[in-house]
Amino acid sequence: MPKEKSVIAKLRKGGKEFEILINPEEAQAYKQGKNVSLEQVLVLEEIFEDAKKGTRASAQDMQKIFTTDKALAVAAIILKEGHVPLTEDMLKSEMEQRKKQIVQLIHRNVIDPTTKRPHPPNRIETALSDAKIRIDPHKTAEAQLHDIVKGLQLHLPIKFETRQLYLRISVKHLGKALSVLKHLTKILKETWDTDGSLMATVEIPAGLQEELETSLNNITKGDFELKIIGAK
Repeated sequence: MPKEKSVIAKLRKGGKEFEILINPEEAQAYKQGKNVSLEQVLVLEEIFEDAKKGTRASAQDMQKIFTTDKALAVAAIILKEGHVPLTEDMLKSEMEQRKKQIVQLIHRNVIDPTTKRPHPPNRIETALSDAKIRIDPHKTAEAQLHDIVKGLQLHLPIKFETRQLYLRISVKHLGKALSVLKHLTKILKETWDTDGSLMATVEIPAGLQEELETSLNNITKGDFELKIIGAK
């Protein structure tokens, strides 16, 4: 990547500023744990005090603050702890991805208190737009969820709800059914009838109950019992 397309990643530590010139796409891939080396991330294997001026950080400062003056070791710390900027295209892509994650989280964890059913994703997207909700691409979807739901309350009837369900599943369906239960629910209690059937109490986000019922229907052809025994 040409140097003019590089960006500056920064970390302030120990009262000093440390900067590196990086290739932004490779830097994000590196932070996500993909098969990208530090050498691919760095435009120059140098640590700067001011990258725009070309002022290098002193080896003494690096040794004191990072316990090493090796450029690659310090660069790895800057990438982990510092600010790594996104390009405009990357920011747009990250925003779209984060929005999809948030919509799915709301769909899974929040219900319409009137119907007791989850809101469809397209309705959630419309409400996000109407409420002019700001999504932060630098935070995880989970970290923003509760604040975003608060901002949606004037535009969408919503309520967080976790349900406890009683399930009874015949022994002949247990192989696949247990896999679904472990994936979608938290199993609180399980007992076994004399015929080998599973009787379980599980906890599940309210928005996932329909997905659970559909999956169990597909596996058992309707040969299961499900009751809501609690909600919070």
